[in-house]
Amino acid sequence: MSNLNSRPKIYVTRQIPPPGLDLLAEQCDVTVHSGETPPSREEILKQIRGKDGLLCMLTDRVDAAVIDAASTLKVVSSFSVGVDHIDVPEATRRGVYVTYTPGVLTDATADLAFALLMAAARRIAEADEYVRSWSWKAGWSPTMLLGEGVYGKTLGVVGLGRIGAAVAKRASGFRMKVLYYSRRRSSEKERTLGVEYRPLDALLKESDFVSLHIPLTEETRHLINRERLKSMKRNAILINTARGPVVDEDALAEVLENRWIAGAGLDVFSAEPLPTDSPFMRLRNVVLAPHIGSATNETRQLMSEISAKNLLAVLNGEEPPHLFNPDVKKIRPLSEAKMP
Repeated sequence: MSNLNSRPKIYVTRQIPPPGLDLLAEQCDVTVHSGETPPSREEILKQIRGKDGLLCMLTDRVDAAVIDAASTLKVVSSFSVGVDHIDVPEATRRGVYVTYTPGVLTDATADLAFALLMAAARRIAEADEYVRSWSWKAGWSPTMLLGEGVYGKTLGVVGLGRIGAAVAKRASGFRMKVLYYSRRRSSEKERTLGVEYRPLDALLKESDFVSLHIPLTEETRHLINRERLKSMKRNAILINTARGPVVDEDALAEVLENRWIAGAGLDVFSAEPLPTDSPFMRLRNVVLAPHIGSATNETRQLMSEISAKNLLAVLNGEEPPHLFNPDVKKIRPLSEAKMP
C-alpha cells in the first residue's frame, strides 16, 4: 500500500484512543466521525460509500444495507469483543472480512463485574447519594443502609469463558463457593478454578450472587426470564456485564421493585443509552453503569491498536490477528483483499 494515489479509504465511526488512528493514517486516508454520540444510520450509509475498510463500534449496525452501500468494502474491524451488531453471514457471503478484539478486555470487565457485585451488595451508590443529599443526620446507626455480605457466599457464574473464569478467580479471594453453568462442562476448569458445575436452574436457586458472562445469541436472548428470576433467593443479587438482552429487563424491573431479589448491578442494557423512562431509573436497589466494562486506559488503547492492526492486515493481504469469519477466505482470498 505504498502508492499514495491508491491509498485505501477508511471510515471510523468514533474517535478512538491512540495509537489506532495514527496507525491507520500512516497507510490510509481516514475519515473519522466527530463527537461522542454514534453516527446516525444516514451518516454511516453516506460515509461508507467508496470505502475499503470500516472500523466500527458495537453501537453501529452493520447489515446488508451498509454492505450494499460500500461496494468496495473489504474489511469491517469492530472495536469490541462481541459482533452481534454485524450481519456476519452476509459479510462473509460478500467476501468482507470481520475482525474483533477478543481477550484484551477480560480483566477490565471482570474487575467491573466484581465492583458492581460489591457496590450492589453493600449499597454503595445509595450510600454515596445519602451523604451527598445531606440525609446523613446521625453519625452512626445500627440499622442504616444494611446490605448483603460477600465473604464466604455462593457465586453463580453463567458462562465460564475468559471473563467468567476471571470473575471466578477474583471470588476465590473472598472465599466464595463458585458454581458455574456453561454449554460445555469443563473438568479442567473445575479442577484449576475450584468451581462446581450446576444446570442453570439449579445454579440460580443456590447462588447468593449471579454474574452473567454469555454472548448474545437467539438461544441466550431472555435466557434470564421472569420464571428464572423469581426462582432466585430473596437476598440474591444479579450482575450483568454481558449483553442487555440476555435478561428480560421488564421481568427484572418487576422482581427488583417487588424485592423478590435483593438487587442488581447492570452495565449493559437492551437500549443504550438507557431511556429516561426506564423503570431502572427509579429503583434504588440497582446499580447502573453506562457500558464501561472495558473502560480502562490500558484496555481501550490496546483495543484501538488491535482493531487498527486487524484492518490493516487484511488490506495488506495478511492474516489479521483476530479474524471472526475465517470462511470468508473461501469467498475472497487474502491475496484478493490486498490493496495495490
